[in-house]
Amino acid sequence: MTTVLLVEDESTLLTTIAYNLRREGYKVLTAENGKRALELAEENPDIVVLDILLPEIDGLEVCRRLRQRSSVPIIMLTAKTDEVDRIVGLELGADDYLTKPFSMRELLARIKALLRRRSLIMAEISSQQQESRRQKLVSGDLEIDPAMHQVKRGGKVIQLTPREFDLLTFLVMNKGIVFSAERLLEEVWGYDEALDVRTVPVHIRNLREKIEDDPSDPKRIETVRGVGYRFSG
Repeated sequence: MTTVLLVEDESTLLTTIAYNLRREGYKVLTAENGKRALELAEENPDIVVLDILLPEIDGLEVCRRLRQRSSVPIIMLTAKTDEVDRIVGLELGADDYLTKPFSMRELLARIKALLRRRSLIMAEISSQQQESRRQKLVSGDLEIDPAMHQVKRGGKVIQLTPREFDLLTFLVMNKGIVFSAERLLEEVWGYDEALDVRTVPVHIRNLREKIEDDPSDPKRIETVRGVGYRFSG
């Protein structure tokens, strides 16, 4: 059974979301503060739904700590409308965000999309493993191992979030092809509903910080002005 860790300090909203998740067949772990969330994270949930404004330890700090030890998909919830708060969450490793108030249908769709994408990737990996047990993507000193879900640069493992891994793998597999932000949302995020396209440049910037010699002058993930992005190697 798929396990969701739900972290929300508003008891009514916590109960409502948990009820709907259980109706969808998920096992739900609930926490009303950041400290408890980190404790429950030890049970290795399949996905985390995380509010930003939490007592004891706020959601951004919880996200940061989770990302230090896990690649679990994270959806952040916030009542704030400031773009900065959303970007900070993404930079800390969140895979998606929803601004309150949101519809339960949209939250469930986002959760299903993240889990579906993960399932598709695992299916692709399984297919690749049937052809080759150790099929890897290599570009210069960059090595992507889909079977191990691991990226190395110069032989050293790079810590990527699940979304960063998916995005990098897609770009490398389509080396030289330019993709718009909208197309990347469709191919990598896989949502049926619209998502803010500003999510893409945030993840591109995070990737550049990890794989480029000089992130301010990227040579691998290039920006094609007015069009989109391409992986050049």
